[in-house]
Amino acid sequence: MARCHVCGKSRIVGNHVSHANNRTKRQIFPNLQRTRVVINGRRQRVYVCTRCLRSGLVKKAV
Repeated sequence: MARCHVCGKSRIVGNHVSHANNRTKRQIFPNLQRTRVVINGRRQRVYVCTRCLRSGLVKKAV
């Protein structure tokens, strides 16, 4: 599973809970986007979550 290159966010595991309180496992994935960013003066394609993109923690390559 991919992780955010900036903050390290990855999937979390939880439960589906039905009305009858039956519990089954589920996975909750972050919204990762594969973007071109500038790292150490070079352009690279990395996975970045939309929270980091929106808050300006990465410099996108043109």
